[in-house]
Amino acid sequence: QVQLVESGGGLVQAGDSLRLSCAASGRTFYAMGWFRQAPGKEREFVAASPWVTGRTYYADSVQGRFTISRDNAKNMVHLQMNSLKPEGTAVYYCAAQRRTLPGDIYREDKYDYWGQGTQVTVSS
Repeated sequence: QVQLVESGGGLVQAGDSLRLSCAASGRTFYAMGWFRQAPGKEREFVAASPWVTGRTYYADSVQGRFTISRDNAKNMVHLQMNSLKPEGTAVYYCAAQRRTLPGDIYREDKYDYWGQGTQVTVSS
């Protein structure tokens, strides 16, 4: 049974940092990533990294502030979030792809497995 379990969310102030983690079990994946959904908005891509290439991909809104990293031995992915802004308040979801094609890394509908989400609240 495939499971993705997120941890590390919480309440922080603007400018603070937070680190999210996602533990995957049940199989290995081609790529893992993070999405977020703010109140009243659609879920959006945040960051992702294919296991094989090690490349990283970021949304423009988080480029330079967020860092995605992997722990292959533990089948985990982390999202280090620095200089958090109030607009970063959202439920953050870990997601995984079994396989991918160019461009799929950004597409929510190309991810096969999802975690339950972890709340991040950034106060101003």
